[in-house]
Amino acid sequence: MNAQNGKQIWLEAWLEGKPLDTSLCKVNHPPYRFVFLGAPGVGKGTVAQLMAERLGVAHLATGDIFRAAKSLPQDKLSPALREAIGYMQRGELVPDETVISLVRERTACLHWPAGFVLDGFPRTVPQAEAFQGILVKEGLKLDAVLNFELPIDFIIARLSGRRTCPKCKAVYHIVNNPPKQPGVCDVCGTELIIREDDRPEAIRVRMEVYKKSTAPLIDYYESKGLLKTVVAKGTPVEVYARTLNVAGIV
Repeated sequence: MNAQNGKQIWLEAWLEGKPLDTSLCKVNHPPYRFVFLGAPGVGKGTVAQLMAERLGVAHLATGDIFRAAKSLPQDKLSPALREAIGYMQRGELVPDETVISLVRERTACLHWPAGFVLDGFPRTVPQAEAFQGILVKEGLKLDAVLNFELPIDFIIARLSGRRTCPKCKAVYHIVNNPPKQPGVCDVCGTELIIREDDRPEAIRVRMEVYKKSTAPLIDYYESKGLLKTVVAKGTPVEVYARTLNVAGIV
């Protein structure tokens, strides 16, 4: 089985809480198990995708669960996911207990033979402590927690260059992935917009919030001897290669 076919199996299990047939994953390396930390726009999601494509690991992003939930029928929603949607619809943050429950419902994905990268979880020390309990119960251990770091000016350049189609939601970047016609969506021809969250002043606020909320989590994993830093400057391929080196993957 190739990495792409394997991806479909663990992705469905992660998004919908389906049973996971680990016998269908054929890899020739030991499982790699990581948590990725990093501010929005730092590129950790891209690196995780490359690891999924090239090494067959499961890229487990909690944000994907929330996005997928919007299109799932009610009978496909687990109790924790239904609860999470309720918070989001009210404009409230999903509490730690609910996020932890979502992960507990999907612990089968942690046993994917190629390993996993958790992206977006844990976000707080209580989540990290609960996740450690889950790992112990499942008989698993993390290899490392990789913290992706990039100067704020680089993050602003990445995020402020994004352009989004308000109609079909396609996303472009004026430098890295420009539309064929400047300012116009390739898919549906709609004029592209800059999301409020992608404006430089908004990005700076988001970075400050991220730093304050994540600092205790970084300290927590550093105290456990698990934290490693990845310099996220460069192309996705360069950062991917650097990540493998820092993680000790040959």
